Amino acid sequence: MFWRYRRYLPAKKIILLRSHAARNSAGYQLFPTRILMMLFHTGKLRLLAVATTMLASMSFISAASAAGPTYALVQINQQALFFNLMNKGAQDAAKASGKDLVIFNSNDNPVAQNDAIENYIQQGVKGILVAAIDVNGIMPAVKEAAAANIPVIAIDAVLPAGPQAAQVGVDNIEGGRIIGQYFVDYVQKEMGGQARLGIVGALNSAIQNQRQKGFEETLKSNPKITIANVVDGQNVQDKAMTAAENLITGNPDLTAIYATGEPALLGAIAAVENQGRQKDIKVFGWDLTAKAISGIDGGYVTAVLQQDPEKMGAEALNALNSITSGKTVPKTILVPATVVTKANVDSYRPLFK
Repeated sequence: MFWRYRRYLPAKKIILLRSHAARNSAGYQLFPTRILMMLFHTGKLRLLAVATTMLASMSFISAASAAGPTYALVQINQQALFFNLMNKGAQDAAKASGKDLVIFNSNDNPVAQNDAIENYIQQGVKGILVAAIDVNGIMPAVKEAAAANIPVIAIDAVLPAGPQAAQVGVDNIEGGRIIGQYFVDYVQKEMGGQARLGIVGALNSAIQNQRQKGFEETLKSNPKITIANVVDGQNVQDKAMTAAENLITGNPDLTAIYATGEPALLGAIAAVENQGRQKDIKVFGWDLTAKAISGIDGGYVTAVLQQDPEKMGAEALNALNSITSGKTVPKTILVPATVVTKANVDSYRPLFK
């Protein structure tokens, strides 16, 4: 924090920069220490900031709306449809309750998430929602917010025990078990009781590691299901596609792929199509998209566990409203997930038109 350095400054020579954004209660600009260089010259303090870094820092800070307290949502990225739907749910709930919500896109960078929370604490928001990338690494920022009496609600990624006010989302390990059991049953009924499986995961995502764990637990019931390899799609579609293509070419006997998230699933679908393996590789995964529906129609995407990210965002925002008005909320707020197959996909088509 900037104020940590006050003890090093001459009296009455602290300089605050005026700006139209990110002002404190006195109307002055606050900047994180990472973008400030303090130089003493002839007894005077000069503040020097790199312009592009300053602009990046300022881009996600917004003054509180007169309509109500400002909340912040610290998001993983804004490329995946899943996160955009979560944003929409939170935005709609904020608008309906007369609150102002700002959203920070961390672009899959866990350090950026910590920096964002620190900035929002300085800004004085009334509550923070976070979809964490690194559930352990985010905890110091969560604790700092709690110390400032700012409630934090985690969405989707389950944080370790700490001062966070609530957790909203699915149980990702249990979700992995649900889609895993569907896979095991499908192998028994439709694949002659045996399968050679490849997994496209995201090893940088605690959520997706949990989904992989739950899925793999169910495979123990059938020793004829073997795992050829686990590849890392890094939660980025293009990288997941490349990883899945390497998985397929390196294991010509592959008969099934499990993808732990939307980018992994899209990458796996593209790889199966690019390799012309639609007839002999069945794809299972998480998070429905228009492309996944097309794969279901084509017969090579067998089942997708569909969450309700829009409801997650709305539930989290409404929980913040309750907390900031003095009410209590459950520590865990579960939002159910559904296995989508050819049998029930029609009801989901309107979401992706």
